Amino acid sequence: MIRQPSRHCTVELQALPARIGHVRRIVTAQLRYWQLDALIDPAALGVTELLANVHRHARPSKQCTVELCVLLDQLTVSVHDLDPRLPRLRTAGSWETSGRGLALIAALSESWGVRPHDPGKIVWFTLPALTTAPAEARARHVGWDTAPLTEPATGPRPRTRSAQVG
Repeated sequence: MIRQPSRHCTVELQALPARIGHVRRIVTAQLRYWQLDALIDPAALGVTELLANVHRHARPSKQCTVELCVLLDQLTVSVHDLDPRLPRLRTAGSWETSGRGLALIAALSESWGVRPHDPGKIVWFTLPALTTAPAEARARHVGWDTAPLTEPATGPRPRTRSAQVG
């Protein structure tokens, strides 16, 4: 099988607020360079959430690595930190001011997950790396099938999002 070469970018940092903004700008510039402008907002939002989790929860160090990898038609964004405790998806109460980060990652991504990595863990999410023109891509990747229920559906099917651990 012939495979398209991957595109890869790695940034090492200490997850402090000023550096999180800097990494967001790096992600934006890298995706523009790869001509994946449609992925800038969800990728930047997702990496911001993951780095905020490292800043808030990671012990003993805030040191981490952000990795962007495009292979074929998928962008994977991952954050590796040194804290072995695995995060879990939870439902935050309406009065709580935090606790929605992984739910946001699940909502904006095609898939996501957490896996132990010695030392620490890796939290990752994927986005479809569309190579078609934006208008054509929107037409092909509609989230809902709008065909009437009485006729056979010929349009795109709803995408499912799943949390994958492992």
